[in-house]
Amino acid sequence: MMIEPQVFETSGIEVLIRPVSEADIPQMIDLHRRCFPSMMESDEAWREDQLLSHLEVFPEGQVVAEVGGCAVAVASSLIVDLGQNPLRHHTYYGVTDDGYFYNHDPQGDTLYGADVYVDPNFQGKGLGRILYQVRRDLCRRMNLRRILGGGRLWRYSEYVDKLTPEEYVARVKEGGIADPVLGFQLREGFVVRGIMKNYIRDPKSCNHASLIEWLNPDYQVDPDVERNVRVACVQYQMRRIADFDEFAAQVRYFAETAGEDYGAEFVVFPEFFSVQLLSAMKPMQSREGIRKLSDYTEQFEALMSSLAQEQGLYLIAGSHPVAQDDGSLHNVSMIFRPDGSHVSQPKLHITPSEKTWWGISGGDSLVVVQTPKAKIGILICYDVEFPEAARYLADQGVEILFVPYCTDNRQGYLRVNTCAAARAIENQIYVATAGVVGNLPDVPAMDIHYGRAAVFTPSDFEFARDGIQAEADPNIETLLVTDLNISDLYRSRASGSVTPMNDRRYDLFEFVSRVHSEYQSPGVQEATSSES
Repeated sequence: MMIEPQVFETSGIEVLIRPVSEADIPQMIDLHRRCFPSMMESDEAWREDQLLSHLEVFPEGQVVAEVGGCAVAVASSLIVDLGQNPLRHHTYYGVTDDGYFYNHDPQGDTLYGADVYVDPNFQGKGLGRILYQVRRDLCRRMNLRRILGGGRLWRYSEYVDKLTPEEYVARVKEGGIADPVLGFQLREGFVVRGIMKNYIRDPKSCNHASLIEWLNPDYQVDPDVERNVRVACVQYQMRRIADFDEFAAQVRYFAETAGEDYGAEFVVFPEFFSVQLLSAMKPMQSREGIRKLSDYTEQFEALMSSLAQEQGLYLIAGSHPVAQDDGSLHNVSMIFRPDGSHVSQPKLHITPSEKTWWGISGGDSLVVVQTPKAKIGILICYDVEFPEAARYLADQGVEILFVPYCTDNRQGYLRVNTCAAARAIENQIYVATAGVVGNLPDVPAMDIHYGRAAVFTPSDFEFARDGIQAEADPNIETLLVTDLNISDLYRSRASGSVTPMNDRRYDLFEFVSRVHSEYQSPGVQEATSSES
């Protein structure tokens, strides 16, 4: 896994990236002292025995950038296993075993960024970005789940009497404070997962650090290892609101509760839950209102993107009306990844009321998204009542089908609910549903609602007897959270009491599709970081 020497060009400088050797150690110690003079008072410079230990336990993770034969930047890392809660708070000395890396675990799933330092004369020339690109390449090659690091709060000592560490980070995110380390991390796609107090002895940071994470988009789970996935279905109550900020606060509450409190990896909101925004406007005709709602698309996307990033999860943002280039209007569900990017799934089958009241048109594509934990797809409400759409997705490998819906009465809810259960049984997949509840007076076609979030399974011994993994109480605002074992699907398909995926009569029936297929890998954008 040792990297081959590579030559990069940045800011007109030719940079050689190569593995660290024992001969580099004197230069590295001198460079580290020059990069962090404020930390020398607490004797935090690397020592020779520590750097020798790094080369002994994990030489692949030690990289040097050389210009003109001199070492001008270094990146150090190790592999760790942080257990069931990889985002738990820790200290630099604990995670690096007092700087010796003796706790390096080749069987771990996390590449830990222990240090990056760049010669002051070469800072701002792109060397850090190069080193982190090399580190990300290592993470991919070794099939590790993530990169974690403790990022210095470079200017926090200037604000310690005015702001808490959390407030300082929030101000940096908003652009109110220019922090050269955290600001760089955010621009490059790292996500702050928390604040770690007493992380390291550092006067500038007042000993605090941000816990930052980059998820490897190419991570593949070992097929021999049980795959457990936690999903959260939001049973969202419609109520009158004053403005977009009030809508955002309600959405944020559920995203944060699902992510921070319950550790969900996927969270699904209901269909058309953004129509709540119309209650903040003067009453208008239904077609005028739905067009007005589509004007919020950019704000809606920005909100959902930020929540997915902050919580490090896949957020299925219910659905929202989106204007198309040809002037038509689609009912679109957006799947936001942990890096904030997203793909869109339009509703294919449009109900008579959607056509009549809102003038919505159907899309023609089905999206399959490969994530590190499971392959997922979406069918919006009425779509799940057409078995061929779910069968198509199952044939493409979808393991969890998310169904955001919006129904006004018990009959409509039961149509969606019953068909979702059928799709789970006939395709031997999980189907997770989420609907809106509550009322929206003065909003045409969205007055009343009936909903009950549920997660359905195949009906066999590996699963719940009635094929219902979990089900919320009807018509109350709540969050349904449950764990799904993906491996159980494949055991059921191979040796279940019935095996419908294997027993199809291809000699009698032929499945023909003209749907526009879109396959999406996790697609997390390239990101770099700079930690202690």
